[in-house]
Amino acid sequence: MHVVLFEDDNVVNLYPITIGRPAFSISVGSMRLINLARQLSGAIELVVRPHLRNLLREDAPYTWTPGAGERKGPILFINARTAPHDGLFNAWRALTTCGLEPGAILRSGESVAAAFLNDPTLLPHQEIGCSQLQGILRDLNLPEVETFEPLPLLERSSDAIRYHLQFLNENLNSRIATGEYKEIADGLFVPRDPEKRPVIGDYFVSDSSEGPIILNQGVKIGPFCFIRGPVYIGTNSKVIEHAAIKDYVTISSTCKVGGEVEATTIEKYSNKQHHGFLGHSYVGSWVNLGAGTCNSDLKNSYNEVSQETVTGKYASHMQFLGCVIGDYTKTAINTSIFTGKTLGACCMCYGFVTTAVPSFVNYARSFGQITELPVELMAHAQGRMFVRRNVKQRPCDIKLIQDMYELTRAERQLANEPLSL
Repeated sequence: MHVVLFEDDNVVNLYPITIGRPAFSISVGSMRLINLARQLSGAIELVVRPHLRNLLREDAPYTWTPGAGERKGPILFINARTAPHDGLFNAWRALTTCGLEPGAILRSGESVAAAFLNDPTLLPHQEIGCSQLQGILRDLNLPEVETFEPLPLLERSSDAIRYHLQFLNENLNSRIATGEYKEIADGLFVPRDPEKRPVIGDYFVSDSSEGPIILNQGVKIGPFCFIRGPVYIGTNSKVIEHAAIKDYVTISSTCKVGGEVEATTIEKYSNKQHHGFLGHSYVGSWVNLGAGTCNSDLKNSYNEVSQETVTGKYASHMQFLGCVIGDYTKTAINTSIFTGKTLGACCMCYGFVTTAVPSFVNYARSFGQITELPVELMAHAQGRMFVRRNVKQRPCDIKLIQDMYELTRAERQLANEPLSL
């Protein structure tokens, strides 16, 4: 079977998370959709926005590309905005075994969540664009089927937090069921291979009464740390001494995390080393939160939090909602982020963050200043960050920063603040 992960036109509503990454690479409940797709048999084809294609050719060489031969067998199409969880396999199985010709489709609201096509010759041989693929699926008029398994799509960036809370326990139990982990204390799991065990400091306390805790290879837990599950900590990440990591936290690979963190996803290569609270939030890659940075995740009125982005305010359907922070963004010491705020990619934030922050700005609104950050400065900063983590900066990485700058130009023009005061 040929598997096609495709981005649709609504992927821009997930900004700033999807400015520099495809939607299927978002970590939700400790899992990424592309990793689930790799468990299916057959080749994987990625249909993404043009600025991401070269990056994926470098980062995902295992995927099928035009010229690698004809698409063989039936084709399963999966919307890249699908929130990853273990139950998806049942939904995909129901779709691929429905017996309808020429195939069938599953919808989530007005969007195509998944589709199945028996005849691969109905697709063009060349590389397919996102909009072109959506037109093809629409014109085929495939019959719609139903499934009892949920197929939720991420509609706004806050959904990455909402579905993270919904699916984390399920996804962690799915990981444990593979047999790759060994339980060394009540609900505390580490790699079964003794040579891959994490280093755990003295006076460490774990609480798995609400969900399991998984610590991966190369993880280091400092002394006097407290972790309450469900929690997932990725390869080579470090938890700083006296940290409190509690309730629905995912820390991806090669991160450094300290202070108090709750109900939050932190993507790879990001740092929150110092004291300060981070709750009900999503933090992108290569982010650094300065000492004392805190966010609010509950309104004083206890009402539902509205998510504020540069394009407007949207219902989050959540009483607790912190912030969404884009890739490469930094905060200064003692930065305070108000409830439900969105910080764009490649920002530098200071003081009180009381509004949504456009990408590529110096944000010091409480000091009377918002200025644009030159794209050359951010590309240079990217290189210096990469060196610190022994990552080679490639031409495609620099080009991504440049593309992100152009894609978010309208954000800085739409902002209700002058760029220079």
